Amino acid sequence: MALNPFFLQGSPGEQRLVQDLINEQLRMYGVDIYYMPRKFLGTKTVIKENLLAKFDDNFVIEAYIQNYEGFQGSGDLMTKFGIRTTDELTLVISKERYEDFVTPFYAANPTEELLVTRPKEGDLIYFPLSDSLFEVKFVEHENPFYQLGKLYMYQLTCELFEYEDEVIDTGVEEIDDNVEDKGYIATLTLAGIGQTATATADLRNGAVNQVILINDGYGYTSAPVVSISTSPNGGATANATAVAITTSNTGSGSTTFSVKQVLITNPGFGYTQPPTITFSGAGGSGASARTGIGTTGVVYISSIQNAGAQYATAPVVSISTSPSGLSTANATAVAVVSAGGTISAIRFTNAGFGYTQAPTVTIAAPSAGGSGVGTGNFVLNEVITGESSLSTARVKSWDRDTRILKISNLAGNFALGEIIVGSATTNTDPGIGTTGRYAVKSIQYDDQYDTYAENIVIENEADGGILDFTETNPFGTF
Repeated sequence: MALNPFFLQGSPGEQRLVQDLINEQLRMYGVDIYYMPRKFLGTKTVIKENLLAKFDDNFVIEAYIQNYEGFQGSGDLMTKFGIRTTDELTLVISKERYEDFVTPFYAANPTEELLVTRPKEGDLIYFPLSDSLFEVKFVEHENPFYQLGKLYMYQLTCELFEYEDEVIDTGVEEIDDNVEDKGYIATLTLAGIGQTATATADLRNGAVNQVILINDGYGYTSAPVVSISTSPNGGATANATAVAITTSNTGSGSTTFSVKQVLITNPGFGYTQPPTITFSGAGGSGASARTGIGTTGVVYISSIQNAGAQYATAPVVSISTSPSGLSTANATAVAVVSAGGTISAIRFTNAGFGYTQAPTVTIAAPSAGGSGVGTGNFVLNEVITGESSLSTARVKSWDRDTRILKISNLAGNFALGEIIVGSATTNTDPGIGTTGRYAVKSIQYDDQYDTYAENIVIENEADGGILDFTETNPFGTF
């Protein structure tokens, strides 16, 4: 039998009244939240797994807090991985408000692959009262159940958001700074405005001009000490230093080295025959080499007149050619860069011979010596690009005083010494200044972890003496 036509169970007027009452109650007793729809930056082709999500839009909408006595969920849980917070929040928003406020925005942008007709699981809620982000886990759209034949609200069950390298760039600082120190973060130390170093050379006779490595040795824990026999001229003994290279990693976790190269730090003078060279220390053995001497016109660095500034990598050192015409007579050298970005020493791979006058020494300018390099600023979530590697990343934080830039969402690997630039399109705040352009001085890749959750304290204590794995039974005998 059909319904009685004389009793209207859900006329448009009745439904309008209920919706208006709900809207009014939400404005009276609710709080403003920020609703942030999830967008996907790409999916895998086989199982359609999402590669990366971004949240770059936000909509202020009123919501009623269902759990008025506090957060739901299990609260703070003590697990073997540390303390895990599982706060839950239940919110009620108006169906009409969502459809009138959020849906039209995306309906006008058909390129956005979003479910725009209703809130969806995976979207984010910024809850200003606790300054925290919540992820929508379930959307109940049938409660109350078709009152007067219509649905009027959405009930959102949310959990505290666990960050997984999503891009959160809403333009609202209170929202974006919630993930500023979370996720996989690389730290770049950048070079400021550079200054080119200068040095002068002079000549010596009877000096060591080359060291030829015969055997690179093995088992060294670091670069061994290099000793050269004394010059007949007393205090004019030559000096050299070894450059080590990793050869193996032992089962115990330690690393062993061999000798890669020997560089001349001081060629000495007064030698009448090639001096002997020995290697000692660092626990290894087997390294051997022989020396060569130049009877006249061997080059040595008499002075580093200007140590320069802001060198991110060792610059090229050029020395004018020997008039002897022999390629083996041309001096070649490398620069040593200090932790402060200055040139601390110049060492010879070949000190040459046959020079009749002091050669010209030219040290290349630092990467930060170019026009406009070492200037400007970066802002949160700005996209930076390496000019040579074309790697990209997003800015997490920037300290201009220390020139330390923290980045995330890396695509590619930045190279030492390359110039990185900000994206002018994302740096429009007149208070920020010009877009940053700096040279990369050092790179540290570091997953920002919780030291408690990672059991760092326990592991350090174990390494320090709780367990001694050099014993036959590190757990003791009974």
